[in-house]
Amino acid sequence: MQIISYNLNGIRAATKKGFIDWLSQNPADIICVQEIKANKEDADVAAIEALGYHTFWFSAQKKGYSGVAVFTKIVPDKVIYGNGFAESDAEGRVIQLHFGDITLINAYFPSGTSGSERQTYKYQWLNEFEHFLQQLRKERPHIIITGDYNIAHTPIDIHDPKGNKNSSGFLPEERTWMTNFLESGYVDTFRHLHPETLGAYSWWSQRFPSVRLQNKGWRIDYICVSDTLATQIKHAFILPDVKHSDHCPIGVMLAE
Repeated sequence: MQIISYNLNGIRAATKKGFIDWLSQNPADIICVQEIKANKEDADVAAIEALGYHTFWFSAQKKGYSGVAVFTKIVPDKVIYGNGFAESDAEGRVIQLHFGDITLINAYFPSGTSGSERQTYKYQWLNEFEHFLQQLRKERPHIIITGDYNIAHTPIDIHDPKGNKNSSGFLPEERTWMTNFLESGYVDTFRHLHPETLGAYSWWSQRFPSVRLQNKGWRIDYICVSDTLATQIKHAFILPDVKHSDHCPIGVMLAE
């Protein structure tokens, strides 16, 4: 099973930049996308499904905002939209698919960059998501959590840790949450196989076009798995040369 996670920063904008052409190259069995910024009827669903993908969408109630979707060539046994928390579900942040005894969660974690109100909500969301996972794991212990976490965990996950020590996405409270999350029984698949790799980023600011060329980025996109699946991690990768968004795709290959 090969899975890719990709924040598109708008599926319609990404499509204009060749996203569906890239999908036609069969990059993975399952593609998890975040920040789709569209309802299903607004996207070129027919072109995606023509490539053999079954598509599942969970859009935000607010048009042109947030939202997640999963395109999969493996038919899921069950699809659950949302995580049961009203504000998160209104923003279309979590979709859950069951494949046998494996649960795949595609999540778009909130950003706190727009101000203190959203940063406060980000902490609330992280606590709610942690509770959601704790309850889910009692019945579904084998979990994969893909998505834009909007957190750079350690200094090697960000190009300028000193300069960003007070920036949302690299705040001590956020990084502590990430540490506690992993210590509670999850594995960061990329760091599991590449513990000391430098310069491995998945997002670059669009405010300065040279930033991506100079690889001054952040690794804020992750595919984490419950420790019960750790032995099945065969390959974990980042695709910085794929450019339909300010993020790039990340992926993992799991043995069956």
